Amino acid sequence: MPKKKKIGSYPNVMIIMSLTAALFLIGFCGLLVIQSKKLVSIIKQNIEVRVFLNKELSKAGQDSVLNIIKPMPYVLSSTEVAPITFVSKEEAAKEFIDGTKEDFTTFLGENPLRDSYRVKIGEDFFEEAKLQQIKKDLEKIKGVYEVVYQEDLADNINRNVTKIYTVLASFALIMLVIIVLLVNNTIKLAIYSQRFLIRSMQLVGATNGFIQRPYIMRGAVQGLIGGALAGCLLIGLQQIAIRNVEGLASLQEYDKLIVLVGVVLLLGMVVGIASTYQSLSRYLRMALDDLY
Repeated sequence: MPKKKKIGSYPNVMIIMSLTAALFLIGFCGLLVIQSKKLVSIIKQNIEVRVFLNKELSKAGQDSVLNIIKPMPYVLSSTEVAPITFVSKEEAAKEFIDGTKEDFTTFLGENPLRDSYRVKIGEDFFEEAKLQQIKKDLEKIKGVYEVVYQEDLADNINRNVTKIYTVLASFALIMLVIIVLLVNNTIKLAIYSQRFLIRSMQLVGATNGFIQRPYIMRGAVQGLIGGALAGCLLIGLQQIAIRNVEGLASLQEYDKLIVLVGVVLLLGMVVGIASTYQSLSRYLRMALDDLY
C-alpha cells in the first residue's frame, strides 16, 4: 500500500535540487567570465614593444635609455613579471636560430641583429592608437634605432574579447531567465500542494503576514542551502579542472571566486524569497471555488 503524504508536507528536496541546479549554471557562467578575463589579462601582459638600440651604443648609453623608459606611465607595473628585459644581439640570434633551425651567421659571416629592450605595456594602453603613440615617443629617445610591435594585434584581441563577453553575457542572461522561470514554477507547484492548508489558516483568522512568514523563511533557507550546494559544486569542478588541465592553475583568482560564491548564495536567497512570496500572494487572494 503506497505511503500517504502527511497533510502540510512540503517538497523541500525537490525545491533545493532545482535551486542548486539553477544556481550552479549561473555560477558556472560567472566562473567562465572570471577565468576568461584573467586569460585576456595574461595575454596582454605578454605583448611586448621591442626597442632596438644603435649598434655603437655603449653600456652607459644603454643604461641611459633604460632609465628614460622605466618611469614611463605605459610600462607595466607588475611584481609577477619583469616589465623591461634586455636582450643582447647574441641572445636574439640564438632565439632566431632555435626558432627557424637555420644559422644565418654561417653565410652572412656576422650577426646583423641589435641589442634591444623588450618592454611590456600596461593594459590601459592596449589599443592600436596608444601603441602607435608609444612607438613614436620611444623612437625619439637618443640611442634608439627602431621600435617594433605587432601592429593591429591589440585591436584584434580587443575585438575578439568583446565578442566573447557579449556571447557569455547573452548566454548568462538567457540562462537566468530560464532558471528563474523554472525555480518559480517549482515553488509554485509546492505552494499549490499547500493551498488548502493556507485557506484553513485564513478561516481560523490568521493574517496574511502570519501565513507568509514561515513560508518565506523556508524559501530563504532553501535558497541559502541551494546556493551553498551550488558553490561547493563550483569549487569542486574548479579543483578537478585544475588537476586535469595543464596551465589552468595560473588563471585562478580565489578572491573573485569567493565573491562569486557569495553572489550565488545571495541570489539563491533572493530567488527563494521572491518566488515563494509571489506564489503565496496568488493563493492568499484566490476565491474558494478556484482552489479546486
